[in-house]
Amino acid sequence: MSLGKQAKTLSPRQVDLLLQSVRGRRHASRNAVICLLSARAGLRAHEIANLTWSMLSDASGGIGTDIRLEDRASKGRSGRVIPMNRELREALSVWRAEQNLVSEHVVSTERSSRTTAQAIVNMFFRWYSDLRFVGCSSHSGRRTFITNAARKISSVGGSLRDVQLLAGHSDLRITQRYIDGEAEAQRRVVELV
Repeated sequence: MSLGKQAKTLSPRQVDLLLQSVRGRRHASRNAVICLLSARAGLRAHEIANLTWSMLSDASGGIGTDIRLEDRASKGRSGRVIPMNRELREALSVWRAEQNLVSEHVVSTERSSRTTAQAIVNMFFRWYSDLRFVGCSSHSGRRTFITNAARKISSVGGSLRDVQLLAGHSDLRITQRYIDGEAEAQRRVVELV
């Protein structure tokens, strides 16, 4: 993926604006879950479309603390366990109560008990267009998640390998291509050398 073709990452303010926007539309809870699965868990459109409630449930059937993304829902064979962000967990609880477990799949539509990856891509395109976020796509939330995780992982004792596992990448070089550099951090580190 060349630099010119990469989806842009989102600032914290842009994530907030996106969530505020989708929460003001029809299907607010579902749409917030879609956005948070991308920006707070780093899921791809295909993974969001194929995610089932059983992949989110704990032993008692409630919303668990991890996303257990199975190979059948992931790209290639990149199933993985992703600890669940608190904001995402709360949004899933709200959406599950509204959905009343009509569908095995987390994301459903009015016409179907599940959706497609292309429908997820189209939703993000519409939302970003409405907000005039140029260069953003369904992959922007994922890139934002990976970039933010990479910037913060060392503060919790982790490494870039942990970010690779969260992203479901088979090669660390792929993960590195997702990460946006930070010019100010580069300036500060040069002064430390």
